[in-house]
Order: sequence, then structure tokens, then C-alpha cells
Amino acid sequence: MPRWWRLTLSATVVLVVGCGTNEPAAQPPATAAAGPTASTMPSSGTGTIGVGGRRVTVHVPSSYDGTTAAPLVIGLHGYTSNAAELESYLRLTAESDRKGFVYAYPDGSTDQRGDRYWDATDACCDFYGSHPDNSRFLSGLITTLQSTYRIDRARVYLVGHSNGAFMAFRMACDHADQITAIAAFNGATFQDAARCRPSEPVSVLAIKSSADETIAFGGGDINGVAYPSADRTVTDWLRYDGCATTGTDGPALDLVANLPGAETSVRSYPTGCGGGAVVQAWTINGGQHVPQLGPGFAGAVTDFLVSRTKPAR
Repeated sequence: MPRWWRLTLSATVVLVVGCGTNEPAAQPPATAAAGPTASTMPSSGTGTIGVGGRRVTVHVPSSYDGTTAAPLVIGLHGYTSNAAELESYLRLTAESDRKGFVYAYPDGSTDQRGDRYWDATDACCDFYGSHPDNSRFLSGLITTLQSTYRIDRARVYLVGHSNGAFMAFRMACDHADQITAIAAFNGATFQDAARCRPSEPVSVLAIKSSADETIAFGGGDINGVAYPSADRTVTDWLRYDGCATTGTDGPALDLVANLPGAETSVRSYPTGCGGGAVVQAWTINGGQHVPQLGPGFAGAVTDFLVSRTKPAR
């Protein structure tokens, strides 16, 4: 099992390992004006640039020529991790080349212990109260990328693991006008449903391990602050998107290498959702917080994302 994102959650947060540099905890948000110029962004391949005082890695697929608008995928790492570790775990770069989306994966803020994080929900993970406003940073990053590349504004996606999954939900709550769909892997939305008020529907893929030892499938708390169960998270997003609560089961998926057979059950809720949105719940039966992903995971998740679109803008 990878060493990243390992937490013991009790009265305090005890970290087994952390990564990152000692950047200031509170970092300025990125905006199109403050972001890098087109000359510093990679025109092809992979490059790392500075945005808002932190590193952002951008991969431009070989198919991108600037004449046809490309989808955008942003990857969000877990608590104590970083962007490079997220990519080594999810391995989305190859999918960027196969499917033709621009792929960006930023580092989060750095707390006073030197650990990277996103201030996503009240439960996770601004444990020192720095309030860096990563929601604004990521919104600005999307704008910066749209000002540099020809991005299809109807096809902007987020994928996050753990704290990054909490942040993906937060972004769908705060910036639904910018985001088409999210894939949230082993995280949760707000416990208080009233704190999420998306301005329009966002498609949601909620992936949850049934034996998650860090973010419990049935809900729980971090340092005494509650987060909802996997079922409640899905139910809330059905309500936000206006979907019917009756779902349909699809074929099981084989996504995890060290679990037998097709271990992941799939339930879809496409009926009644506004704006062509859909909500899906994938349950990795027997999966833990950082399961050993098989070769099919990245393709299945990005297939869901890039299949979603919003009305032309």
C-alpha cells in the first residue's frame, strides 16, 4: 500500500508521513491576471509552473493543436500528499493522451507542520485554521488555464482522492458554473447540507471503499467534526441536482488489483437530473482508503468524466 494519505484520526490528527516544501500556509489565490503567461505554460507534453505561489503541473496531450477546444481535468491530492504523488497513484497522464484532455494537478496549501492540504469542508482538512481559500485558488486556476489553452468550458472536470475528494465536492458546491462533473474518491461532502448551494447541476461520481479505515463508509468525524456517510453524500447530491432517488444497477467493475473479480458495484441515477447531469455511486467492496488500483481505474473514471457535458456556453 502506498505511504501517502495515511492518517490516524482521533482527538488529534497523527501523521505517519508527510511531503512538501515549507511554503507559507496562507497563499494568494490564482487569477487569470496573476497567473503565468502562455509563454511559460507548456505547449505540449508536461511542465511544472508557478501559480499563486505554488506548483502546478500541466500535461498537454499530443493531439492538442489549439484549433479545437479540449476538455480540462484537474487532479486534487490527499492530505499530507502532493500533486506528483497523486499522479503516480491515479496515473491520469496516459488517459490525457488517449482522450485528448488537458490535465493539471496542483499542490495544495502548506500547513504549519509542512503538510499539504485543501481547506475543503469543515471536517477536512484546515486543521490549523489558516483559511487559505483554496476554493478561490482553484477557481482562478481554471480561469488561468482557460485563458492559456483553448478549453471547452462545457467540459471541465475535477478528480480528487481523500482530502482532494472533499475539495472536489466543495468546488462543485461553490463553482458549479465552472465545473461539469467531479469524481470524488474516498471523501465526503458537507455534513450540513445547507452549506452547499450549487448554482446549477454538476454530475457526480462518488467512489467509496466499503472498508475505508480513514474516512468511514458509514460516516464519522475528524477531530470531532462530522462528515456524512457515503449514502448520505449521494442522497444530498441527488437533491442538489434534482435527480430521482430510484437508481439502476450497472455491470460491476474490476478496479482494484488485490481484490478478487469485479469488486466495484455501480449504481446510476440519471432520471430527472437537471442540465443533463447524472449521479453515480461506485462502491469498492472490501476496499480500503488507498486501495491498490488496477489498470482499469484511470480509464473508467475518465470515461465517466469526459462523457459529461453542459449546455453550450
